[in-house]
Amino acid sequence: MRFLNIAAAGAALLAVGAMNVTVASAAPRKAEKKVHRMSGMASWYQMGHRTASGARYNPDGLSAAHRTLPFGTKLRVTNSRTGKSVNVVVNDRGPFVGGRVIDVSRGAARQLGMMGTGVARVQIQQLASN
Repeated sequence: MRFLNIAAAGAALLAVGAMNVTVASAAPRKAEKKVHRMSGMASWYQMGHRTASGARYNPDGLSAAHRTLPFGTKLRVTNSRTGKSVNVVVNDRGPFVGGRVIDVSRGAARQLGMMGTGVARVQIQQLASN
């Protein structure tokens, strides 16, 4: 009978220990916001009347097209050669030319100093959302 009581006590301790581990591991973890940074070639584009997000395209506005970032994502795009930068909002999809990471509106291209060349090597940083 003593053996059964010791075994039962051991099982109870194991169960309590397991519960402690379970409770500790079940604590919610704070979600971390992933900040995107990328670099590559950018181009500027002039398109039709509407963007993929449904917004009216403003060629002189400060917008951008990206393949995967959600619409409304705010980015700082910096021309690697000149150091000029501009803040843009993703409201379209693209670019659809291989080797490019982003398309910017004509207004953004003007501020980046890439109107003449049409393309530029850029650094892209996602800005924190408010």
